Amino acid sequence: MRRSSSKPASNNGSKERIEWEMRPGGMLVQKREDGVGAAGPTIKIKVSHGSYQHEITVPAQSTFGELKKVLAQETGLEPQEQRLLFRGKEKENDECLHMVGVKDMSKVLLLEDPASKERKLEQMKRDLGISKACEAVVRVKVEVDKLAEKVTPLESAVHSGTKVAEKEFVVLTELLMMQLLKLDSIEAEGEAKVKRRTEVRRVQNVVETLDLLKARNSNPFSESSNAISVTTQWETFGSGLGSLKAPRPVTSSTKRTNDWELFD
Repeated sequence: MRRSSSKPASNNGSKERIEWEMRPGGMLVQKREDGVGAAGPTIKIKVSHGSYQHEITVPAQSTFGELKKVLAQETGLEPQEQRLLFRGKEKENDECLHMVGVKDMSKVLLLEDPASKERKLEQMKRDLGISKACEAVVRVKVEVDKLAEKVTPLESAVHSGTKVAEKEFVVLTELLMMQLLKLDSIEAEGEAKVKRRTEVRRVQNVVETLDLLKARNSNPFSESSNAISVTTQWETFGSGLGSLKAPRPVTSSTKRTNDWELFD
């Protein structure tokens, strides 16, 4: 955190206002003005990162934290993922380069934080697993597409009243169930899990359609029979034959009449 203060200073008998700021590490320095040369002298630092060598130019009074921000653009490593070592010792973000002896063409070692590296490896493995799972789901989807195409002619035949061999429905259902088992065996997460769930529902819907077609194919007049049955029942009730309502009033009335006659 920078703090600024001002002190009057004399120069050829005139007063000049000098701005001061607190640099990281607790050092009080004259505040740098905006404009050309405001950052002061610059130095070039050789940074080793694995098999790569980077030459970074920064202000001589920069901190290691500021150096990390520049290196992030060169290496792709975020500042919090970097560890900077100078003369065998890791440096903190608030330490100034010139205060620890970093000069022009000094060498600094850049290491990736082990925890960050481990997280990246885990993420890479997870992404690879998701990619493989997505590919497996796509392969199943291709097979389901082929099987679903065979359902359409069966549906047309059944609705037109054409008798279809029952094994056609059985074979297609078994093949679809095999694809469903393949989907269940796919270990997926993230995007792959969503795709697998969608394909599972699709297979289930096709199987349900086949079950309905199979039932209708076995009894093509099932709907007509139900209509006739309902109509017959209503006709039976209307005629009074076998109706529970029609005889009761007659029987009840007859009993009451007989009872009154006996009392008289």
